[in-house]
Amino acid sequence: MTFLQEVVDILLAYIVESFDRETKVIDFHYPNELLQMNNWELQDEPATLDDILISCRATLKYAIKTAHPRYFNQLSTGLDMVGLAADWLTSTANTNMFTYEVAPVFVLLEYVTLKKMREIIGWSDGRGDGIFSPGGAISNMYAMLLARFKMFPEVKEKGMSSVPRLVAFTSEHSHFSIKKGAAALGIGTESVICIKADESGKLIPADLERRILEAKQKGFVPFFVSATAGTTVYGAFDPLIAISDICRKYNIWMHVDGAWGGSLLMSRRHRWKLDGVERANSVTWNPHKMMSVPLQCSALLGLMQNCNQMHACYLFQQDKHYDLSYDTGDKALQCGRHVDIFKLWLMWRAKVIHPLANIYTFYCFNQINSDDSHFVSNCSAENFQILRTEFHTNVCFWYLPPGIRYMEDKEEKKKHLHKVAPVIKARMMEYGTTMVSYQPQGDKVNFFRMVISNPAATFEDIDFLIEEIERLGQDL
Repeated sequence: MTFLQEVVDILLAYIVESFDRETKVIDFHYPNELLQMNNWELQDEPATLDDILISCRATLKYAIKTAHPRYFNQLSTGLDMVGLAADWLTSTANTNMFTYEVAPVFVLLEYVTLKKMREIIGWSDGRGDGIFSPGGAISNMYAMLLARFKMFPEVKEKGMSSVPRLVAFTSEHSHFSIKKGAAALGIGTESVICIKADESGKLIPADLERRILEAKQKGFVPFFVSATAGTTVYGAFDPLIAISDICRKYNIWMHVDGAWGGSLLMSRRHRWKLDGVERANSVTWNPHKMMSVPLQCSALLGLMQNCNQMHACYLFQQDKHYDLSYDTGDKALQCGRHVDIFKLWLMWRAKVIHPLANIYTFYCFNQINSDDSHFVSNCSAENFQILRTEFHTNVCFWYLPPGIRYMEDKEEKKKHLHKVAPVIKARMMEYGTTMVSYQPQGDKVNFFRMVISNPAATFEDIDFLIEEIERLGQDL
């Protein structure tokens, strides 16, 4: 008990520190340095509990403070206290989600929560099925698995040799997990056809239909279309109604990858961005992103049971004394399954959670896109250039240092600009002051992607990030 109390004290101190703007977001060291700074090797003899406490402190010392108000690096940021408490309780219960027999309350909570999520999607009476999985990538793979099983159920027993050449379709801006799922399921990445997106990042329905017809003419079988509700980089929402019309016309399974933007279904003001989602056959929804549920918490909504059932007699006995429909483990590819539901359920119960309001996103956009000569203290607006004006909570922009801004040779300018964001990001991490992501996209060289999903962030934190980019990059 003394040991556990000391661990709790370490955790509470870390939580307080994580929200302190005077502390670093990261105490960065290169891998070889960090390996040498502490003894991370596993020993032949057990360590004392005092040594274990030292290891706990060292681990948190060098961990990224993802709850820090100036951490903008990923789609999953922040730390909710109710969600954290639920995570602690889940670990204390230490059970498995495969049967009602060993996880009665958690199984029931998953049942009622998934039903509520299906109702919010718009499926009549919450019809359908679903499961919580280890992240959006696995949820998307489940959707592809279901689509294949629906069209060719024999593939479950006879494998891919029993079916014709299948092809899937998704936006060129979609998440890489669609191709990864195709690789894992033996469909192959070359069988995933990427559809053109417009300038705002939305899939072009006319190109989707054209590519479907091309595939059919080649003798391929279109079986799966994945529309994205909130792309990873731009935060774009594909036109779901138009995509649904095409899928129904050609009898193709429609999946909506709402890992990032699905939580807008909880928003009265922004739900319209997912108009048509109720017409999908399956939906991925990650509450661990915009709803700030602690990692991990991802749901796949859609019919599942027969697709993965194996009827293992040592787990799913048919003569149990309760309703066997609550033995949900046979729906999953996993046997052992972590309890992810309690965090979401408890947070929902505590405050009827809604996605983070995008008032901060508009503020960030307006600050970067300002015409004022000094829109933020010590910064010049002409040093920043917005990529696009339609956005979710993603604000994508370039920082143009004085040494690059006035270059006349466009190719030379692009070449130099491509190097700016990585250098600023490296300096950012070495100073430990803040973190924001960057990437190229298509023919666009590296740019910053500011994502507002941290409930602790304020206008001042956004101003700080902009000022810090200017400070760290003005000599480039």
